[in-house]
Amino acid sequence: MPAEHGQRAATVVRSVYVHAPFCVRRCLYCDFAVHVSRKGDLASWRDALAGELRAIDAEGLFALEEPLDTLYVGGGTPSLLGGEAMEALAAVLGRRRLAAPDLEWTAEANPESLTPELASAWRRAGLNRLSIGVQTFNADALRWMGRLHGAEGADQAVDVARAAGFENLSVDLIFGLPGRLGRSWRNDLERVLAMDLPHVSLYGLTVEAGTPLGRAVREGKEEPIDVQQYGDEYLLAAELFVSAGYEHYEVSNFAKPGRRSRHNAVYWDGRPYLGLGNGAHSFADPVRRWNLRDWTAYRERACAGTLPEDDREAVDDDGRRLERLWLGLRAREGVPFTSLNDRQRSVANAWSGRGWTRTSKTALRLNAEGWLLLDELAVELDGALTG
Repeated sequence: MPAEHGQRAATVVRSVYVHAPFCVRRCLYCDFAVHVSRKGDLASWRDALAGELRAIDAEGLFALEEPLDTLYVGGGTPSLLGGEAMEALAAVLGRRRLAAPDLEWTAEANPESLTPELASAWRRAGLNRLSIGVQTFNADALRWMGRLHGAEGADQAVDVARAAGFENLSVDLIFGLPGRLGRSWRNDLERVLAMDLPHVSLYGLTVEAGTPLGRAVREGKEEPIDVQQYGDEYLLAAELFVSAGYEHYEVSNFAKPGRRSRHNAVYWDGRPYLGLGNGAHSFADPVRRWNLRDWTAYRERACAGTLPEDDREAVDDDGRRLERLWLGLRAREGVPFTSLNDRQRSVANAWSGRGWTRTSKTALRLNAEGWLLLDELAVELDGALTG
């Protein structure tokens, strides 16, 4: 059960994440809170979100702003919910919360379920940014991952989105796939560059213990991650996208000027946000909380108007300090030198000598080589303060 938070004033939230858990199948490497189903259950999803909102209002920890700044619908596969999904979500949240002229409203879609009818319906509902799960253009790699779209699916999906009026588009690409698949990473990058998209997100393959991929690696049936290949592919992407005029504005993200993801910046800046849906996380400093991961358990509790929270924690001073350093280092703007002590500045100078930073007079900013070492560098910088 949630811990008591006393009589503290509600935290005003201007950004909301909504989870849509449905997937036709679970990808080989996936560790997300998904529910395998041939189609999305729109009615139950809508009712569960409405019930969770009632419980949140009763608890009083969060107060949703009218209007919101950003809304992000992720998954899972939100496009499995069909063309009516975004209008249904707008009804749950309330149209007044979606009335800002500069609202950034994003939803994820997979190529195989992004039809012209769905894209047009979502655009009419007010969605103005679409993130398409491409991952790769290699047919063998797509089959290995368990993806349902073919090698041409990404091109078709982008064409469908543009025909429906979406200008603000992003695609996801995954790097670090096993070399035996014969996937050409450079070819994938050049295919995306030819699309001339506003935004691209990269994801490095990770081996999570509870996934089919994790079990296959443990049993020796699949290759572990090739660290050298992983790094080389990341650096190649950084080189090609920056040369093509993209801004490498965060460790995993590239944007044309003015096309950064405003929603993701909320997380990186440490601002409050509300997460709705199974497995979704929320943050109201210093409280971080997360919902039940299992869709059925979440739905039953939320539809009953009970907070579907799995657990929460109060982030202590040490945790917040390390988190601020990690979040600052992962963004292009970096960590201001004025916030560092002499020992930390000495560490920064050493990083510069190793070629891990970009030149700046005002902040410690990692370059692509440094971003490959982000986690360990953040810990080292924090240790220079506390050690």
